[in-house]
Amino acid sequence: MAFLITGTAVLLVGFLLYAVLFTGRRGRNFPDGPPTLPIIGNLHQLPKQKIYFQFTEWAKQYGGMFSLKIGSGNAVVLTDRRIIKQLLEKRSAISSNRPVSMVAQQLITEGDHMLWMDNTPTWRTFRKLLHQDLTETLCNKEHVKLQQAEAVQLLHDMIDGADHWVDHLKRFSNSIIMSIVYGIRSPSIDAPHTRKLIEAAEIWARINEFGATPPVDIFPFLKWIPERFLGNWVTRAKEVHDALHDLYDGLLSSVIRRRQSIGSIDSVVDRVLDQQEKYGLTTHQVTLLAGVTIKGGSDTTASVLSSTIQALVTDPSVLKRAQAEMDSVVGEDRTPTWEDHERLPYICAMVKESHRWRPVAPLAVPHALSEDEIVDGKLLVKGTVVFVNVWGLHQDETKFANAHKFDPSHYMDHPLLAAEYANSADYEKRDHYGYGMGRRLCPGIHLADRNLFHAISKLVWAFNIEKGDDPQTGKPFTPDTSMETGYREGLTACPYEFPIKLTVRSQKRHDTIMKEYAAAQTEVFQKFDKSDFFK
Repeated sequence: MAFLITGTAVLLVGFLLYAVLFTGRRGRNFPDGPPTLPIIGNLHQLPKQKIYFQFTEWAKQYGGMFSLKIGSGNAVVLTDRRIIKQLLEKRSAISSNRPVSMVAQQLITEGDHMLWMDNTPTWRTFRKLLHQDLTETLCNKEHVKLQQAEAVQLLHDMIDGADHWVDHLKRFSNSIIMSIVYGIRSPSIDAPHTRKLIEAAEIWARINEFGATPPVDIFPFLKWIPERFLGNWVTRAKEVHDALHDLYDGLLSSVIRRRQSIGSIDSVVDRVLDQQEKYGLTTHQVTLLAGVTIKGGSDTTASVLSSTIQALVTDPSVLKRAQAEMDSVVGEDRTPTWEDHERLPYICAMVKESHRWRPVAPLAVPHALSEDEIVDGKLLVKGTVVFVNVWGLHQDETKFANAHKFDPSHYMDHPLLAAEYANSADYEKRDHYGYGMGRRLCPGIHLADRNLFHAISKLVWAFNIEKGDDPQTGKPFTPDTSMETGYREGLTACPYEFPIKLTVRSQKRHDTIMKEYAAAQTEVFQKFDKSDFFK
């Protein structure tokens, strides 16, 4: 018995000694990085908010690929275009998994959130089903009519209520993706599903921000500690779960009732339901596929547009140049359309610069390796988490002179659309990383690029956009453009709201907006008024 006790004690001491000496340390031939501590590695050095600023500083010191030890886990941070192309695109078959996320993937979405799924057959089915409705051809031939109409309503809404301009941007982006996915528009920001989605997106972003919950993915034993000692993280996650599922379940049920009443219409969910049995999808999977798509297509576009308007009011010369180009191509008797985009290179450059200057995802959703991989002679073992430091890439002064400044001239030599650069072999010509990379490239890239063009081009055509008055001082209010102090952040970055002043550029343009809005109501919007969701 004494021998057994002694042996057990020796094993325990040995285990603890091993943990202290080796857990948190870099393995042999792992990339360099900041110094580590036993057990926790670099965890103590990671800021709870806006971690990409620290990553950018470390990249200057340790290079375009440096490593972190997060407990016993391995991570690398990429701020190098060549390595991103090599690892995440050319080797996408082994670099398209996601790190474990107990909160986002297990507690909130029960394993069916497409963004957090591994590269599995189910995930590939999800991508396939989405892609069939979001191709470039469909965007150019079908979705463009909806985008044109929704952008006209955006102008109409801005005229009637400039004080609520952020809400109008949210409605615009939400209505397009809602119409395509469910066949249900968002006629106003006060539509039930629009308000619910905005509220759910806000709490989703807060709980998924780095440091918002205990690091249970790194130290699994934490899940056994009563949550009241750790900020009630499980309860908060379940609240997000309930909010999202309440909305998504209601929308799917509405589509099913409509199908039973009048049959199928032209929507993503209708086509998915038609193929549900073929692909063996559960109702929960259909619910999450659709719900995640509308969420992703709503908050990102609105955030990019908010940053664009912030840039325009702080540097009027950009708007002046954009309007000069616009006026040389489009008169006052119509608003710009997608057919004009090739003749509006500065406007198209504004779309790209909006992604670069204040990226909506400054730190891309991390990838994870499913196999060992050698990169530049360094061993990245299976399970290594790969962060892409989008902020650092977009602020690279060797690629973008005066990178801190919103300057569409950065892209006057990039005439192609984002999808073409994302799929190009020439990584040096990649315009920006706003849509992700490799097999995780945003499936809505064609739709999103066109959404931004329609909104930005029409706003430039219609309005003089200036600083609004500070409600406290009555003087023009200069918004804080700093990513450190002027932007709220969860999984996506968005500027804090600020007042603006909108003036329609002429009575003729005002009349054109009203005429096109009336046409949109009769020719486009009525197609989507077939749901009982609002009743």
